[in-house]
Amino acid sequence: MTLISDIFEYNKQFVENKEYEKYETTKFPNKKVVILTCMDTRLVELLPQAMNLKNGDVKLIKNAGAIVSHPFGSVMRSILVAIYELGAKEVAIVGHHGCGMKGLEPNSFLEKYGQAGLDETIIATLINAGIDIKSWLTGFQSVEESVEQSVKMVKNHPMFPKSISVHGLVICPETGKLDIVVDGYKS
Repeated sequence: MTLISDIFEYNKQFVENKEYEKYETTKFPNKKVVILTCMDTRLVELLPQAMNLKNGDVKLIKNAGAIVSHPFGSVMRSILVAIYELGAKEVAIVGHHGCGMKGLEPNSFLEKYGQAGLDETIIATLINAGIDIKSWLTGFQSVEESVEQSVKMVKNHPMFPKSISVHGLVICPETGKLDIVVDGYKS
């Protein structure tokens, strides 16, 4: 059996046994908050537990590093949709210690790309088209500074309402302990 066939077999039983019923909610976040966090596997269950979040409480956005890297990218659009269309009244950017984006180095990434047998001329084509591939593939050196930068990107967006608080937090993926980097009520 393949991973996908295992998933579908499980899903069939999940639906037949009506296990979905305990997760029923609306599309509107009960706690009126949108959270951007990292896609790290250690946070899948830990982050909601550490923050006392249940299904339906928040809009949850995940990406590598909990980074808002572009003011008009999909992450920022998702935050704005959560506010204007889904009733979120606060934003929290939650990075974590031991993140894979810390120290991500583009040359290492590109070397693995080449080792995977992919066409290296594509990289040259992207560079010739004006894409700064190395900058795009560079991580951060400090999770706190990265969270602070993402908070600034959100707060300074021309379409972001000034009345909405944006918080910056860092979670420990071993213990779930949260630390405040930016208190959105004070800034």
